[in-house]
Amino acid sequence: MPAQDFVSPDSIRAQFSAAMSLMYKQEVPLYGTLLTLVSEVNQQVMAEQPQVAQTLRLTGEIERLDQERHGAIRVGNAEELATIARLFAVMGMQPVGYYDLSSAGVPVHSTAFRAVHEQSLHISPFRVFTSLLRLELIDNPALRELSRQILAKRQIFTPRALELIQQCERDGGLTASDADAFVSEALHTFRWHQDATVTAQQYQQLHDQHRLIADVVAFKGPHINHLTPRTLDIDAIQAGMPAKGISPKAVIEGPPPRRCPILLRQTSFKALQEKVAFSDQQGAASGSHTARFGEIEQRGAALTPKGRQLYDQLLDAARDSLGGVPAEANAERYMNLLEDSFRAFPDDLAHMREQDLAYFHYFPTERGLAARGEAQRPTSLQGLIDAGHVQFAALVYEDFLPVSAAGIFQSNLGDDAHSEYGSNANRDAFEQALGKSVQDELALYAQSQQRSLQVCARALDLPGL
Repeated sequence: MPAQDFVSPDSIRAQFSAAMSLMYKQEVPLYGTLLTLVSEVNQQVMAEQPQVAQTLRLTGEIERLDQERHGAIRVGNAEELATIARLFAVMGMQPVGYYDLSSAGVPVHSTAFRAVHEQSLHISPFRVFTSLLRLELIDNPALRELSRQILAKRQIFTPRALELIQQCERDGGLTASDADAFVSEALHTFRWHQDATVTAQQYQQLHDQHRLIADVVAFKGPHINHLTPRTLDIDAIQAGMPAKGISPKAVIEGPPPRRCPILLRQTSFKALQEKVAFSDQQGAASGSHTARFGEIEQRGAALTPKGRQLYDQLLDAARDSLGGVPAEANAERYMNLLEDSFRAFPDDLAHMREQDLAYFHYFPTERGLAARGEAQRPTSLQGLIDAGHVQFAALVYEDFLPVSAAGIFQSNLGDDAHSEYGSNANRDAFEQALGKSVQDELALYAQSQQRSLQVCARALDLPGL
């Protein structure tokens, strides 16, 4: 079949993202309330800070601002992870980055499935943070074996979804009607199922080992546990949630408030308690399970290796000074420590660029285009910037932070739900389960920055830029 008859993976991803959002609004009504609050705050920020709106228009971010940003799921074994990778590939999503959450007491390791080119991200920035349960971290051999057996019996994909994945791999794409069917079938994998696959006693055993283990093992599939819209002012969201009947978590994860945001800040509303029917309860939904929540994010500049090293150093310093895990009881003190520590990180784009702390997108200006034929025009990047021939904006961070991810997980398990696993990073085992290597997110940002410089060079007729 001619490739031109196929729907682009980016379009399938956008379609799936919209369908996922509609499904989650039906399952978790507070998520719809959260979307309304985020939209109100974003409109207010752009009205009160015209320079923010101007930058969003320059970079194209304004078109994707209201689209869904990310979801999160947890799968149980290597077969599920490898197949979910194939499912996401139909939508142009590749595994980017490796995250070990065991050091924060969460028995999983993870990657982010997302588009990898800025043009694809512009069409749909949807991404899914995908975690694999680490059965080897369950210290009870009998419970570990029970979990393995339960997971081995379940099938989280519909037969038609598997057929369409194979068809896409064989033919190189899907037609519009097949893409519609794929989105519909794929949604079943992410739905909430009230009926558990375990008895009440088995659920309690899994829950006592770790609540997240129960969430992965005890149900028919990897229900989406949150969807995350993007805000331009997460502090306003945090302050505004109670008035909307939403109870926020105590601490915003990530860096402190800044004039020039960096990396990622996240908050959420606390997990819902949902009714569950265990397998020995004859269909009666008399049990309960707490896992799914609403999350909000504010994204900032993608940092270079040097910038990440400084970020990690300052974050560690604040947490060391706190002497414990950020929680409701010490939230105010933690935020003060964080702000003090991050004074060492430049809070303007020019200094961040000069010190090679962040990645940037470069754009030719009207002045630069008008000067193409001038003999005396500058030819170096800094000279072009100084002369107003090139302008720049920070590349948006498209990925996740291990500490932020773990903090969100733990905050929704309760302040007393901390486990100790030590540091158990095992990227080789994760990639073996995945069936492919994860991509290096820093390399992707460097490539995106370089492509923008090449566009400037062509536009300004400066091949040596």
